[in-house]
Amino acid sequence: MIFIAESGSTKCDWVLINRDGEEVGRWNTMGFNPYFHSSDLIRHKLSQERGMRPYLDQVLKVWFYGAGCSTPELQSIVVDGLQQVFTNADINVDHDLNAAAYALYDGRPEIACILGTGSNSCYFDGYNVREEVPALAYVLGDEGSASWIGKRLVADYLYKRLPSDLACAFEDTYRTSKDEVIQRVYNEPHANVYLASFSRFAGDHAGHSWIRAMVANGFAKFIDIHVRCFEEAHDAEVNFVGSVAKQFEDILKTEVKKAGFTYGRTQAKPVNLLVKYHIERLRVLEDLKKV
Repeated sequence: MIFIAESGSTKCDWVLINRDGEEVGRWNTMGFNPYFHSSDLIRHKLSQERGMRPYLDQVLKVWFYGAGCSTPELQSIVVDGLQQVFTNADINVDHDLNAAAYALYDGRPEIACILGTGSNSCYFDGYNVREEVPALAYVLGDEGSASWIGKRLVADYLYKRLPSDLACAFEDTYRTSKDEVIQRVYNEPHANVYLASFSRFAGDHAGHSWIRAMVANGFAKFIDIHVRCFEEAHDAEVNFVGSVAKQFEDILKTEVKKAGFTYGRTQAKPVNLLVKYHIERLRVLEDLKKV
């Protein structure tokens, strides 16, 4: 059997397929990002997934695509953790940006973008994935992402800059304080996920003019930095994966077109198309039939 997994910083989707390419099962776990998570934590968390346990010894290959898995050193952290769980498997770890590119590819060159907990982009011509500018994560970058939206919401709430109706709704929803926010952001782990959690509020109030303007501003920043940087930008479709992209797809379409680029499509969860890509293009089933 083969596991194909796509992980952001918040959550990870796992799909198990058999020799015939049929889905055996799927699971959702926390996301594993080697910037924030150790090999031991990955092993510990996956070992607790009861639904996966009956299949662990039967898995012969794992294709894992994750946020933060951008260098061999970072990938090795995830490889080590997975190898301790899937003891009979060949482990392949790659960047979630590659997963976005593969999942969104429809035979034509594209600019593949991620707008989830974080944000990033690449150019994919069907053969090579190329980045142009780096992703600077939630402190310096992640424009238009859930962590960027959450950061704006929390900051403007504490600065008393939210419209009064939004401020009241925010207070009723979270009952938080400056001290609590400072503690969670500066003194506890996973601040990016914490900040991203506030983006749900934006989704719940997606029709509010202030929310729409704020999200549009974030998308415009993302497009200016992470799309315009490609010399192929005007000749390729701009495609997206991620919950934020899907939640605010109407705003995203408008901002892409306003910037003069061609909007392609948005997929909230890339894992389904990623499985299809592996079966059709990489022939992963051949790996199983040779065993």
